[in-house]
Amino acid sequence: MDSKVYIVQCPDYAGVEEKLASLIDLMGGMGSYAKIGEKIVLKPNLLRAARPEQAVCTHPSVLAAMGRLVSKEGAHAVVADSPGGGYRYTAKILDDIYRTSGMLEAAQQAGIEVNWDTTSRPVSFADGMLTKHFDIITPVMEADGLINLCKMKTHLFTVMTGAVKNLFGVIPGLIKTGYHAKLHDTMRFASMLLDLARYVAPRLTIMDAVVAMEGNGPGSGDPRPVGLLLGAQDPLALDVVAGEIMGIERKENPILMAAEQREQTPSRIEDIEVIGAELADVKVPGFKRSVVSAGALGLETIPWYQRLIEPFAKKAFTVRPRVIWDRCIACGTCIEGCPVQAISLVNERAFIEDDECIRCYCCHELCPEEAVGLFSSWLYQLLKPA
Repeated sequence: MDSKVYIVQCPDYAGVEEKLASLIDLMGGMGSYAKIGEKIVLKPNLLRAARPEQAVCTHPSVLAAMGRLVSKEGAHAVVADSPGGGYRYTAKILDDIYRTSGMLEAAQQAGIEVNWDTTSRPVSFADGMLTKHFDIITPVMEADGLINLCKMKTHLFTVMTGAVKNLFGVIPGLIKTGYHAKLHDTMRFASMLLDLARYVAPRLTIMDAVVAMEGNGPGSGDPRPVGLLLGAQDPLALDVVAGEIMGIERKENPILMAAEQREQTPSRIEDIEVIGAELADVKVPGFKRSVVSAGALGLETIPWYQRLIEPFAKKAFTVRPRVIWDRCIACGTCIEGCPVQAISLVNERAFIEDDECIRCYCCHELCPEEAVGLFSSWLYQLLKPA
């Protein structure tokens, strides 16, 4: 697969259509990715119902611009995604997300079909190195090709969410929780994502980094203007470059380290040709990371005898999700999304059982009221890296 990553400057969303067209021209033209009569799924990041200015979802202007480019080639564009793991994959949930994120209006203006089919299909993937079975939403299975429209964001569990992680959205809503339950080790989870990306094999990936998200992403971080659009054929290559722009060290990125462990390339910036901009010129200084370190517990690489202190370490050396009761509306999203059933309702408010929590942070990621805070012990604050 082509290991080139393309970058264009795009200071605001008003200029997305022109800048995206320039980016695609650099990549050989839209005719390389969509042909007359084909059905092309446009797969944005639609984590939950959030307004465009919150930078939770792919910006609707990016979707609209890509839809118009696909249509010009005589192909039929369809926007499709499933929400985060705490949300049921239903037409009602999709409608709320489409409307709140601005996707429905953008799709209508651009003449893009919006998917309402909430069925999925089991598939086998014999070439998967870790995962050989997936459940995939039907519109993706019925499409001739998929264009991955991801968002540059930090992530509490996988450090960053970009091109590879965005493809987790082809797995229907609540089924995602099963993957978190089985794969709460970040390296195994990352390996599953790499298998999924190989199965889906997007024809093209575009990253919306006009306004990214820093801090405690992917659902509750802070918008950060970056002013870039990135493109690549290989989602892994795009993530390597995005990590460099965000200032995330390679060894801290579980997706890149899992790729190296599997001998899957490219996992290093030295293996990639960056076209359209000098990487040094587009790196973002002081891009805020999440408060959580990669690996959640951080116990995967320490000597075996130190694992004896894991029960203590889980409380002392990790960031704990905790419900902010005056914000909680008892909607049940965190309960549905918890892969190990560690959350219940107590006095009409959500309550997280700390001993059962695996620190996947799905509850924090998905809460529509931002009612799940992240709290750390004094010892964690004392010892964490600056």
